[in-house]
Amino acid sequence: MGKPTGFLEFERSDRTYEPVDERIKHWHEFVVPLAEPAVKTQAARCMDCGIPYCHNGCPVNNQIPDWNDLVYRGDWQTAALNLHSTNNFPEVTGRVCPAPCEASCTLNIDDVPVTIKTIECSIADRAIENGWITPQPPETKTGYKVAIVGSGPAGLAAAQQLARAGHDVHVYEKNARPGGLLVYGIPDFKMEKGVIARRRAQMEAEGVTFHCNVHVGRDIPARDLEIEYDAVLLAMGSETPFDFFAKSPGRDLGGIHYAMEFLAQQNRRVAGEPQLEGTKEISAKGKPVIVIGGGDTGSDCIGTSFRQGATSVTQLEIMPKPPVKENKALSWPNWPLKLRISSSQAEGAQVEYSVSTTGFSGEGGQVKKLHYVHLDGKMQPIPGSEATLDAELVLFAMGFSGPTDGGVLTGLGLEPVARGRFKGLDADERDYKLPGDGNLFAAGDVRRGQSLVVWAIREGRQAAAAIDKYLMGKTTLPR
Repeated sequence: MGKPTGFLEFERSDRTYEPVDERIKHWHEFVVPLAEPAVKTQAARCMDCGIPYCHNGCPVNNQIPDWNDLVYRGDWQTAALNLHSTNNFPEVTGRVCPAPCEASCTLNIDDVPVTIKTIECSIADRAIENGWITPQPPETKTGYKVAIVGSGPAGLAAAQQLARAGHDVHVYEKNARPGGLLVYGIPDFKMEKGVIARRRAQMEAEGVTFHCNVHVGRDIPARDLEIEYDAVLLAMGSETPFDFFAKSPGRDLGGIHYAMEFLAQQNRRVAGEPQLEGTKEISAKGKPVIVIGGGDTGSDCIGTSFRQGATSVTQLEIMPKPPVKENKALSWPNWPLKLRISSSQAEGAQVEYSVSTTGFSGEGGQVKKLHYVHLDGKMQPIPGSEATLDAELVLFAMGFSGPTDGGVLTGLGLEPVARGRFKGLDADERDYKLPGDGNLFAAGDVRRGQSLVVWAIREGRQAAAAIDKYLMGKTTLPR
């Protein structure tokens, strides 16, 4: 719980950023960590809550008060053990998670929650720096083989858990490196890829075999995995982007792309990895850029565009501008709807709310203008509010509608089912097993629709426990 009176004595203080004019010149992480004494002071602010709602706010149910207390007392190694008991990759969530735990913190009633995300990242980074993160191979092997299709956070978490339980785990990844959108979606300035490379090395030492540049459904029939392995976990993510403008005027013009095409290209450039065959270069250099979509992916497009040399970046959001401050009585301890300014938006983006794109126009087959209309409080177009914006690069960051087949779903005779706006495979959180008597399981975005990294880690861990129980009749793996 930290110091009993710490929340009364110490003000909230968090990590800072490099100045904008410096950080947009490079692709490295730009967060400035807190010094150890400051982290211990922030951990001291954790209250002795009767009900620590941060446990529920965190999808992996991190034991936040426990490791806050350990940090306050200087026992960093035990804090790292505690943190890793619920989260396989805390150095990842400590960088890219939006921290729903902080929204649930009791101190957030006064808008000064404990800096949980910063403390988590400090613990994880200190554990890595001190060599406390070592391979944990199993003492005995079970003789069972498990295939995992996809190596995003769900697939990686499941693979590590199952390998530590003694199973022979094989991860199939269509790209050159494992990590999914951790590697090919999230920009390096938010998380450098050495973070994932370290975990890959650890997992290989624990017995996980990675098969990269292998596209299941194209290079290997999905049915072959079902036959060869005792269990198969589908963790391919939700990669089919929404395109609400498929029938809009000018949609076929050059310079209009999905966000992940743009982001993955840049991540490959930073890594020195060849682009996919047949890929046309996408660059924001010297161009006015429009990003459609107000979420994290849109913000990643903004930061990437500025670093590539865009002349301007405008972000369009169809929803109304949220309030600066939420109504605590209605929202706490749940995740509130309120105005948030991302670090990328703060680098100079113009953000427009209540805007609906109506089409595109251009010259010589290339987009030059985006046409839009303002919306009223009922999401209806306001007559006479039609206007245009200069646009030489338009990026769609409007979310994902469901898994991309690529031969896996058709090869296994699977059909995604509706899960709200999204479509996912029909498995539930009880056992993550797909219907029927087969050995197929599903976890992560492919099951629940697009979500947060921390939710994918939770799904991977829980699916691993379900698969271990399916194979062994019981499991000691934590859910």
